[in-house]
Amino acid sequence: MLESYIKERRKTKDILLMTHMVLGYPSFEACFDIVEQMVEAGVDLMELQIPFSEPMADGPVILTANQKALQTGTTVPKCLEFAETVSKDFPIPFLFMTYANIPYQYGMEKFAAKMAALNMRGAIIPDLPPEEGEDYIQAMRHNNLDPIFIFSPETSDERLSYLSSLASGFVYCTARKGVTGKKTRFSEDLSAYLSRCRKAVSLPLAVGFGVREKADVEFLKSRADIAVIGSETIRVVEEKGISAVGEFIRSIR
Repeated sequence: MLESYIKERRKTKDILLMTHMVLGYPSFEACFDIVEQMVEAGVDLMELQIPFSEPMADGPVILTANQKALQTGTTVPKCLEFAETVSKDFPIPFLFMTYANIPYQYGMEKFAAKMAALNMRGAIIPDLPPEEGEDYIQAMRHNNLDPIFIFSPETSDERLSYLSSLASGFVYCTARKGVTGKKTRFSEDLSAYLSRCRKAVSLPLAVGFGVREKADVEFLKSRADIAVIGSETIRVVEEKGISAVGEFIRSIR
């Protein structure tokens, strides 16, 4: 399970890195190259986003990547095939990130069973609250997969406790409210919020939404277990090209 992997890895690292990529953007061939560079640069786990037409939790950078991937013919079967390849070729855990319509259309139990067969380790589905996702949670647990739940600065202590009772693997803490890709203030307010999260759950904490540079990762050391790099990697690809990804990851390590 992800929890034991993360805690074992943390024994030798101040903080872990989790990266995010939109499958099929800019192409599946490029995605494989990016995964290879990221793993060589020391990434510890990775989210593979199955593109969706209305990615409501994502800001303009990832939204545009979703749109371009779909326009160039990215499909769920192609994403599953890619996931199978990288999970066999690289020694880190991979998770799916997507939106609820995709696993529901596929069939929730069937989707979870397929994930397990591909050696995926969990999933992040930001538009599926646990009150509406009982079949999702059951399917994930039945297949020994971790459903990753999300805390935000607006989450009450009562709801933190409720989500903690259902969570496994780790908890994804958004560094601010809103969507991905915007500027985040790494401040004492964020530190206090992460302290609340730490008190609410014994699982490892991953922090994303606005992690862009080494100083952000340094701030999160001792406050979280995983720093999540998402939109910034896509910006690097767009501005400097695919070959710049590995250097970028090493620069924030």
